[in-house]
Amino acid sequence: MQIIIGKKIRSIRKLHNMSLEGLAKKIAMSSGNLSRIERGELNISVGLLEKLANALQCRTHDLLTSPDYDASNSFVEQFRRASKYINSFNNKVFVIAIGGDVLQDNQFESIAYDINLLRSLGIRIILIHGIRPQIDDLLLASKVRTNLVRNIRVTDEITMGHVIDVSGRIRTKIESVLSSSLINSPLFGSDIRVASGNFITARPLGVLDGVDMQFTGQVRKVDHEVVQARLNSGEVVLISPLGFTPVGDVFNLSYEQLASSVASAIKAHKLIFYVNSDGILNLEGELITELTTEKAENLIHHIESQSTPSKAPFISYNDFNILKSSLVAIKNRIEKVHLINRHTNGSIIEELFTDKGTGTVLTEYPLEQIRKARAGDANKIFQLIEPLGQDGILVSRTISQIEKELNNFYVMEHGLDLIGCVALYHYEKMIEVACFAVDENLHSQGYGSKLLKFCEKEAKSQNIYDLFILTTQSEHWFIEKGFKVANKNLMPRHRKKIYQKERNSKFLSKKI
Repeated sequence: MQIIIGKKIRSIRKLHNMSLEGLAKKIAMSSGNLSRIERGELNISVGLLEKLANALQCRTHDLLTSPDYDASNSFVEQFRRASKYINSFNNKVFVIAIGGDVLQDNQFESIAYDINLLRSLGIRIILIHGIRPQIDDLLLASKVRTNLVRNIRVTDEITMGHVIDVSGRIRTKIESVLSSSLINSPLFGSDIRVASGNFITARPLGVLDGVDMQFTGQVRKVDHEVVQARLNSGEVVLISPLGFTPVGDVFNLSYEQLASSVASAIKAHKLIFYVNSDGILNLEGELITELTTEKAENLIHHIESQSTPSKAPFISYNDFNILKSSLVAIKNRIEKVHLINRHTNGSIIEELFTDKGTGTVLTEYPLEQIRKARAGDANKIFQLIEPLGQDGILVSRTISQIEKELNNFYVMEHGLDLIGCVALYHYEKMIEVACFAVDENLHSQGYGSKLLKFCEKEAKSQNIYDLFILTTQSEHWFIEKGFKVANKNLMPRHRKKIYQKERNSKFLSKKI
């Protein structure tokens, strides 16, 4: 909420052509603290909110809600930001995996709408479904008991007959929904063609923990050439959790492992699982938005060594299996695996087409990287630092000035976005941290701390252990990171020559 309020204060202030210093003076506050409020880094009291409303000649309510003109602008801005994803996803293959619970809880229709939207954007879809809850219900009604080994069903001959029947019914239901063209429905006029068939060659899972798994199998081969041909013809490929052998046997497959195998064989751009929560939660119950291979392995090891998956906090056994299959996919060169909430309408759209996303994304390495700036980065660097220059937080630089000093700049990338920048200038035995900026939409997400840690690491690699920064409004943030206000006479001699006295910037230094 404080981020929303901060953005609204900044928006109305700019609407009145009021500088940060001007507003700070009106409410008797330091411009540094006001800057932190606008960035969403500082809580705001009711009394201060009223002061700001008076200074900005608006109602307190206006700072808490978005007026209509903002709503339309917000939609336009969001659509523009989504365009980079739309372009990059065109003609890519996405494997989408849904558990049987999605169909049992009547959630598939809204997902089908989203699948149609993805198709309209040129994305090729492979849909894989599970059937476990339907089998559980049928076996319970038939009073047939089966065992689970590591949460995998032991499939005897009788159970296999039920698996085949249920799989056929579920596949038909999915095809029916995808083929519907009801007026006023997002599927109207979509003309989705669905392809299914014996794309999967399987083999027995064999004996697991001393138990013969019988007709429970695992993927031996994916006929990726036939699947690719179906995708090339514009069809949605639907794959049920059944595998076949050259001698005519049929095996019951785990849809999680099947999805991982298919994604790897087809070299899919993304693998997407619908799970029971917002994604993967840590041991404190907080959403993990990004999970690397190393962190996923550590989490799995902790669950398996400290407890059991069936008793693990904040994750169901089924979602634990999905996590393990996701890790296998990443190790088989799937770039990203997304875990999104099946209970949230449109979660796949928000996950794929917004910067923040909505669930957990698994990758081999962290999504963000920091690198030396390149020639094509100058415009984006300018966009990052120019608003701070207008507010007097940074020294304004033109694009041409940035281009001349590009060798000093480093940028932080996250996915497809350039979200931060910093310039490092060498003076004798000290390094100045300058042009330090992070996308205003991503404040309070830790990227500033990561960028500063990079600066310290880069300095140490050059055997320099003293950093300094000149700031007018961000001293508190840097003090929290270990900097101290120092005497300006300690500033490097060559830096003193270009120091702008009219800005009266504070000199902060840090030994690393």
